[in-house]
Amino acid sequence: MSALASVAAFEPGLQPDTYGTISKAIEYLSVPGREDVDIAGLAHALSMSERQLVDLFRRWCGLTPKSFAQAVALNHARKLLRENMSVLDTTYEVGLSAPSRLHDLFVTYDAVPPGVYRAKGEGLEFTWGYASSPFGRAVIMMTQYGVAGISFADPGREDFAFDDLASRWPNARYRRDDAAVAPMAARIFDPDRWDPTRPVRLVMIGSDFEVKVWETLLKIPTGGAATYGAIAKSLGRPSAARAVGRAVGRNPISFVVPCHRVIGSDGTLTGYHWGLVRKRAIMGWEAGLVSGR
Repeated sequence: MSALASVAAFEPGLQPDTYGTISKAIEYLSVPGREDVDIAGLAHALSMSERQLVDLFRRWCGLTPKSFAQAVALNHARKLLRENMSVLDTTYEVGLSAPSRLHDLFVTYDAVPPGVYRAKGEGLEFTWGYASSPFGRAVIMMTQYGVAGISFADPGREDFAFDDLASRWPNARYRRDDAAVAPMAARIFDPDRWDPTRPVRLVMIGSDFEVKVWETLLKIPTGGAATYGAIAKSLGRPSAARAVGRAVGRNPISFVVPCHRVIGSDGTLTGYHWGLVRKRAIMGWEAGLVSGR
């Protein structure tokens, strides 16, 4: 029986906003291997209009059914590429018609082509350099696809900060150019240059779970905070607070991906890859920005 047919076999009389309805929709959309998801057919099977299904899905999952299905395909593709499946075979395994469709999917969501992701940067050149920030010297690493790393370098630890970022892309080439990263540093650390219509393009590499955690961090507003447990619950894994903590600790793009806004369940400031003193400084700086608006 097809996934869509199994949806159509649900017991009648379900209200459009019940958990049973949304769970069956998620079950159908969570099966990778189809390029064009039949949203209209799914809505009909659930005795809903397509608009009702989209609105319901947005309320429950925060994104459209199409975006959810694309995320499922992308996560599956990431896994296959990490297991060294070829780009062509991965394309067909996740149900896409051509490698160009997989390329578009990766560039849209991960900002790098699938081949670069699979090769951990082989053939890719990173421009990196040191720049000033309100929180000390920063190391910024960029490619033509976007910012791939931001770290803070304490005096005498500059090489460690660079090596920590470069280890994520072990097969790439690196070229230092402090002048080239200066404009990006200004965009990132100068609030007067923040422009929501021109977001900083990010390139993130990590496990599926790590990337999901980092994407969740991006939703924490300036001046706000979230606990590890709350993030775990938002990902549907309420018992995974420790795993969330490990993923937060591996965030390669400090400040922009705001791992500094994650706190303990009792409200205390917990570990920070770049030091608790710096974490307190960043949170205090952001609190001042919010109060001054």
